[in-house]
Amino acid sequence: MRYLGLDLGSRTLGVSISDKSGMFARTYSVIRHNEEYDRLLDDVKEIVLLEKVDAIVLGYPKNMNNSVGPKGELSVEFKEKLEKVLDIPVYLQDERLTTKQAHDVLISNDTSRKKRKQVVDKIAACIILQSYLDKENR
Repeated sequence: MRYLGLDLGSRTLGVSISDKSGMFARTYSVIRHNEEYDRLLDDVKEIVLLEKVDAIVLGYPKNMNNSVGPKGELSVEFKEKLEKVLDIPVYLQDERLTTKQAHDVLISNDTSRKKRKQVVDKIAACIILQSYLDKENR
């Protein structure tokens, strides 16, 4: 089963993808959208068809106290739109601290600040997806 991992931000969408066995995540791309969320549906659909994706894992931003704020509500709305357009399951995965984890990985690899800015979203998407895969494959 192949999964697509998504990290929805206000200006970018980080994308990751699993191998065909659904065991390992890898980075895929970053899509710039500038809050044009409906435009993203076509971009995601194109990737799903091209890569023969069976399900999507979407980052679900929650507050540290486990409450859901405006960004979390936006993710739920985006999930519903994806399911309607793609007719495949979309799972929400807690994404608290994934961007910090992505920055930490990039810093530990001596990635320049400029380069980190370009790739942090797809690294975060990869962490989101791998977390989901690890939970499912236990």
